Amino acid sequence: MELKQGYKQKVIKYKDQIVFMKLSMPYFDRVQKQYIKDEACFMFVNKGAFSIRSQDDYMNLNKDSAVLAKCLNYFYETNDQQKKCDDGVESTGVFLYPSMIKELFEFDITTSNYTFDFNLKKIEVDLLLDNYKKSINILLDNPELADENMIKTKLKEFILLMSKSQQAPSQLDFLSALFKPNEVDFKTTIQHNLYANLSLEELAALCHLSISSFKRKFKLVYNESPKRYIVKKKVEKAAALLKSNDLRISDIAYDVGFDSLATFNRNFTNIFKKSPSEYRLS
Repeated sequence: MELKQGYKQKVIKYKDQIVFMKLSMPYFDRVQKQYIKDEACFMFVNKGAFSIRSQDDYMNLNKDSAVLAKCLNYFYETNDQQKKCDDGVESTGVFLYPSMIKELFEFDITTSNYTFDFNLKKIEVDLLLDNYKKSINILLDNPELADENMIKTKLKEFILLMSKSQQAPSQLDFLSALFKPNEVDFKTTIQHNLYANLSLEELAALCHLSISSFKRKFKLVYNESPKRYIVKKKVEKAAALLKSNDLRISDIAYDVGFDSLATFNRNFTNIFKKSPSEYRLS
């Protein structure tokens, strides 16, 4: 995988699949975690702070936390406050796959009906998990130590730790639930992310749709094009904020998801036939 400038990556593979990864990168505005079929992951934050945006969730992470994620699209994001925490972000990831689970445990995860009520879950890193993270980082920094038996042992240790921490009835039940993504309603995804400054392409990615399929489904559900509907809702929320508080117009524009004041002013005037400042005074 070709890395962007400033990104550094260390990986350990098992049977040609990445199972452990340390990734360092400079601060960013938004980066997509690409959907990979039949991949679940657990990510420790080693350095820095950032947020994760999914279909129906938004969580803040720092070096005392981690995230357990089923296979789905989501975004890593940072704000100005988080960028003050450090000079970049470093994370350590553990990746799991059904084929690997079958080999390690001889489990058939399709035999369990156990489920989790989440696709992403923030995990507070306790002493056991912190020591586990340190051991994985040692292997990533010294890959000559990571022979096949060591990798298998560390993967089994992780699954034992997580099945206990998530109070799953068994390791089989934990793993089975991890590979059952919860379906999120299309409208829920749109409404949850309506006031984020997401592009249509990014919204489509959250919905696991191509941009053309996303536009067709949006028109079918809302009877309006996504661009027109989203701009209208953002402007309507901004209008309410203009009347209800003394926030600066530029702050309101960013709060409702416009990426520039000029774009906000233009769209607001098109809909209300007045500038934001004129509307506030009227």
